[in-house]
Amino acid sequence: MEKQKNAVGRRKEAVTRVFLSKGDGKITVNGKDYKSYFSLIYLQNQVEAPLKTVESSDKFDIVVNAQGGGIKGQAEAAKLGIARALLEVSADYRPALKAAGLLKRDPRSVERKKPGRKKARRSFQFSKR
Repeated sequence: MEKQKNAVGRRKEAVTRVFLSKGDGKITVNGKDYKSYFSLIYLQNQVEAPLKTVESSDKFDIVVNAQGGGIKGQAEAAKLGIARALLEVSADYRPALKAAGLLKRDPRSVERKKPGRKKARRSFQFSKR
């Protein structure tokens, strides 16, 4: 791998651009260390998941640019982006990543608000009298 590889991850409204290069395992999100950006442990685990699956946590430096959505959506978008970037490095990683379900884009997003309703499905309060 001579230069950095990049990939895009998406989830809900969040979009992340992931840049993967040879290094010693530093993960940076929007200029901060990922452990300070994603303060919750389970979100940190989401970001680490693809690297742990292919057992290469200390081989790559990762820079993530995240925008849109919330903190959870950004973490899951980063997970997909990292998995896709790893595929560009080596196709040998594909079976392990696929078996762990890390290459699938989660299609769920917010349902739109409907006319005559308070939210997507919630009706206005009904008054009998």
